Amino acid sequence: MDLQDYRARLDQIDDQLVALFRQRMETVRQVADYKKEQGAPVLVPGREREILYRVTGLCGEDLREYTKILYSTLLELSRDYQEDRLSTGESRLCQDILAAAENAGSFPDRAVVACQGIEGAYSQLACDKMFPLPQIMYFGRFDGVFRAVENGMCRYGILPIENSSAGSVTEVYDLMEKYNCKIVRSLKLKIEHCLLARPGVKLADVKEVVAHEQSLNQCGEFLKARGVKVTVFDNNARAAKYVAESGRTDIAAIASVNCADLYGLQVLSDHVANTDHNYTRFICISKNLEIYEGANRITFVASASHRPGSLYSLIAKFATRGINICKLESRPIPGKDFEFRFYFDVDASVRNPDTQTVLSQLEKEDFFTFLGAYSEVF
Repeated sequence: MDLQDYRARLDQIDDQLVALFRQRMETVRQVADYKKEQGAPVLVPGREREILYRVTGLCGEDLREYTKILYSTLLELSRDYQEDRLSTGESRLCQDILAAAENAGSFPDRAVVACQGIEGAYSQLACDKMFPLPQIMYFGRFDGVFRAVENGMCRYGILPIENSSAGSVTEVYDLMEKYNCKIVRSLKLKIEHCLLARPGVKLADVKEVVAHEQSLNQCGEFLKARGVKVTVFDNNARAAKYVAESGRTDIAAIASVNCADLYGLQVLSDHVANTDHNYTRFICISKNLEIYEGANRITFVASASHRPGSLYSLIAKFATRGINICKLESRPIPGKDFEFRFYFDVDASVRNPDTQTVLSQLEKEDFFTFLGAYSEVF
């Protein structure tokens, strides 16, 4: 036999598999209709365990793991098909999402926006890129931004969510769970850290550097090579202002070049980050669900039950429909040992019927919160 013969045999086998798959899914449909009449649940974990045990015993040890993966996927498809059959129509969540998408209009040019820090902070730079004409209110902490939006003091808030080299801003993730706010836009901002000091100070004079913890991490190699003391500030712009007002000649701040102009500082070095490829992703939050034209990313948080395969089951809902998960972040559930909630970013439009189906299914999970559908700008 040559390669073409083997391919012909595989085609015949695939034809048989597809025919059997159709038979299986037709039976699944009949099971779903029966469960709907009887009010029975879709998932019966003991039954799935029995199936996996039986089929992996039929295939031989060399194919056991492959068979488990195949049938785990097949069972996930069967569950989804049953859930579709048992669905009573468009979910309340999808109705709210589609209504928000229809009524949003254009993203506003003018708005009152909450930012953490002071003038010159990277959040302010991100805000100016998102809004041509913002009125900015500054707050000392991230939770102050959330409270301002939730209480209606500001329509929007700007917050850093992750950095390309230092990772996620975990405090913001935790606050997303605490406050009832939605993401309406995101922005990827190139971060260009500079070392700033009072006029006349030389690099060799600097014995202490002040900055936000994330920025200190992003410039760790430079700082370690200099052997300087580092002091954490809640914001880089505030650190720069502190240096300007300190009167000291042995201290410098890591901040943007904008802060040098704002606070009368000089740039000692404009190459202090570990990498030139240093970006921070900022999110814009609002109190209400707002979904604007072009929204192609969805963020939500869900908890997986404490059983084997539960996270896989969540991921498979998207994989089987060809929806890309572009980020998955876990955060511990307060008060529960080694149990986690998962933040998902997926590339998808809420107008896509497959997306609506998955969201309707996830809405029935023990814990699920839709955090927004939005576009990312640069």
